[in-house]
Amino acid sequence: MASASAAHSHLSEFEIWWKDHYDFLKDKGYKLRSRYSPDWVPSWTNTKKVGIECEDGIKPRHRSLLDARRTQDGARVSLKRIDVSRHPYEIEIGRHFCNAPLSEDPANHCVPIYDVLEVPDGNNLAIIVMPLLRKVTDPYFDTVGEVVDCIHQLLEGLRFMHRHHVAHRDCMQLNILMDGSMFIDAWHPSDQYMSEDFKRPARHRTRTQCPPRYYYIDFGISRKYDASNTNPLEIPIYGGDKGVPEFAEAYTKPWNPFPTDVWYLGHAIQETFLDCYLGVEFLRDLVTDMMHSDPTQRPNMDDVFSRFQVLRQGLSKWKLRSRVTHDDERSLFDFLAHWARRIQYIVRRIPPTHTSPS
Repeated sequence: MASASAAHSHLSEFEIWWKDHYDFLKDKGYKLRSRYSPDWVPSWTNTKKVGIECEDGIKPRHRSLLDARRTQDGARVSLKRIDVSRHPYEIEIGRHFCNAPLSEDPANHCVPIYDVLEVPDGNNLAIIVMPLLRKVTDPYFDTVGEVVDCIHQLLEGLRFMHRHHVAHRDCMQLNILMDGSMFIDAWHPSDQYMSEDFKRPARHRTRTQCPPRYYYIDFGISRKYDASNTNPLEIPIYGGDKGVPEFAEAYTKPWNPFPTDVWYLGHAIQETFLDCYLGVEFLRDLVTDMMHSDPTQRPNMDDVFSRFQVLRQGLSKWKLRSRVTHDDERSLFDFLAHWARRIQYIVRRIPPTHTSPS
């Protein structure tokens, strides 16, 4: 049988860091997958399988993120390694929204922070423990009502942050995630299409049947301002989305980050829905205004949320149950499958949305 030391030759350099902290994390109550155990022997050893066919053969997508099990209750969590000297406000802002009464407000869509671990001899490294979440875009949306629920949560979440004087400054598509409410099977953290044991695609229900909750993550470049500062100005810091028009105009000029947040979210909605689905055209005018090239002409989040409420109130139940068609789902089978679900929802009196107009 292969030795553990030989097995670890399969690990990338950044994975070795996690392997080296396996026992530290275990002592803190978090158990990494077998791939990172000091005693790991690949499950495909002496078999005809190859690593990419096995649960423990899949590498994580992000060097600073890894999943774990909380030993206290078996809950799956996400571990994020950060350099506190580079991102001094990330923990502070994350914890700010995790304290009562903010943590009890249903409009709060900031990812919960369960724990913060100081890494011994880590040169300002810390590990943030959060719930394990997944991409918003997978699986596809099925109905207008599902899209409405998602956007309602995203708009109220960013409005909530802004009302508490926090600018996210990187609220792009990749920093918006959802929980696993709609999933029957636990998914594999490094390949979310597959089940945790990697034996089949992870089974799930629709968002109409089991509505997920959506979250903002990554407060690494976020800032909190004093309530008296009504026009904070910051030199731009590029987040994941490089298309902010005011940054292209003058990168050394300070800008108010709150209108920039509005642009980021508008662009995220465009990328997620308007660029990929038919049936969501009612969003276009609002998103266009959110992405106005002049930041002073963009609506603030109170106005954006109010306008969205007017839009959704103009949608009938029939429209909310109607199909949104993704570019990859335009076959006759997809059409018939949608109608079968739609009839089932009507018969079972499952509502088309699970958020309430405000």
